Amino acid sequence: MKRFGPAFIGRHSIPSLSLLGFLLLWQIVVTAFHIKEFILPSPLRVFAYLLLPDLAPKYHWLKHITTTLGEMLISFSATALLGVFVAILMTWSVFLRRMITPIIALFNSLPKIALAPLFLLWFGFGIIPNILIAVLIAFFPVVINTAAGLNAVEEDLLDLVRYLHASKWQVFLKIRLPNSLPYIFSGFKISTTLCVVGAIVGEFIASTQGLGYLIKASQGTMDTPPMFASLILISFLGLLFFGAISMIERLVMPWQGSK
Repeated sequence: MKRFGPAFIGRHSIPSLSLLGFLLLWQIVVTAFHIKEFILPSPLRVFAYLLLPDLAPKYHWLKHITTTLGEMLISFSATALLGVFVAILMTWSVFLRRMITPIIALFNSLPKIALAPLFLLWFGFGIIPNILIAVLIAFFPVVINTAAGLNAVEEDLLDLVRYLHASKWQVFLKIRLPNSLPYIFSGFKISTTLCVVGAIVGEFIASTQGLGYLIKASQGTMDTPPMFASLILISFLGLLFFGAISMIERLVMPWQGSK
């Protein structure tokens, strides 16, 4: 219960009040200047679309939310596992690092949106192209951060454990991996937001459901309240995802929170 005491309330009160102030200002501006709904809907109208299903039964919010959330979770899981694995390979062997680095640089330089038509051609409409786009967008920060953490070990420490005849595997498990945890979680946090971006980009191009598809479909009818509602949901999912990774980080590295 200590976490939810005065310190917790004080830490979160300013962001909460800022958000409420922004929504209030938004409502006042729309009302005072009589802005038409198709240009800028009021927040009350936007939240009505979200909270009153009878107002817009055709949007099936739950279906679109679960689709986007599933794409985010799958793409992040694939990104985390593959990114850490590739970073370990690059750190483990100089030969592998020299072989993998040009390939990573090549794919990182490609505009990911340009690959979307190819994915659409190869895999058709559905969640697979969306997941692949999200993985490509979110993959590189995990690799780069993890590799940096695995290599950011003091040479004096490595010389000491070598003098003590520690094996390469022991050095990795006891020194390199624990040392890289802050770097890995930094990469994960960046990856969470990029997975959201990748999933939405994929839904714009190659999907028949999801919040990104809903924004695109609403644009065609100039129905802006569901567009803003989708943006709010996307932001909420992104924040929720980021918060979950931060919570896991505190559990894995409790000493970080005490600094």
